[in-house]
Amino acid sequence: MNIFIAVVDAGKGTLTSEESWHCTKVLRKKAGDPIQLIDGIGNFYEAILELVTDKKCIAKITSGPLLQPKRNYYLHLAIAPTKQIDRIEWMIEKAVEMGIDEISFIICQNSERTTLKQDRTLKIVESAVKQSLQAYLPKINELMPFKEIINSVKADQNLIAHCFDSEKENIKQIEFKNKSSLILIGPEGDFTKEEVSLALKNKFKAVSFGTNRLRTETAGLYVCQAASLLS
Repeated sequence: MNIFIAVVDAGKGTLTSEESWHCTKVLRKKAGDPIQLIDGIGNFYEAILELVTDKKCIAKITSGPLLQPKRNYYLHLAIAPTKQIDRIEWMIEKAVEMGIDEISFIICQNSERTTLKQDRTLKIVESAVKQSLQAYLPKINELMPFKEIINSVKADQNLIAHCFDSEKENIKQIEFKNKSSLILIGPEGDFTKEEVSLALKNKFKAVSFGTNRLRTETAGLYVCQAASLLS
């Protein structure tokens, strides 16, 4: 059964404009067809389409809500977009499928990409959520300077991964369970020493992913997998 994102209220589910277009123009759904809905905040619903147009679709809730259990950790990945946009978009899709709660995009001194299309990113996230049968939509933040996320965003534990030779704790030794974690992943040229120093002064802990040097998008996925397995 097809899954759609909707605003649910008073026993009705109203599909977003893009979901309505996809429902009618791509999937050729009609009034009376059964569909499944998610509200983006953890609930699944069964519904029957009542109003069907390419701009607005409304469905009557027939079953639900069925709450999806939350993970026992909160993971916030802050990552510098790669120069080749398809690489970071691939990472976003896979990270959402694996399970992530929040993604921020950061501009660093060595960043080669300083723009990102928020609308396109949200479409990738929504598609991945539905594909992986999840009911929670991760929070997606717009691009922000490195200093801004260092100074304004905090979690139970704040981590930074970098390639400089220094004291680090292996990611496998980090406890994610029952905690919120913010982890910073730098651009293809890595963070600068000044950026790492600033993070450490703001009580971020340096972490290592092992002896292999990972690409930016690979490091992002490594974190998602590590948090899932270690929790």
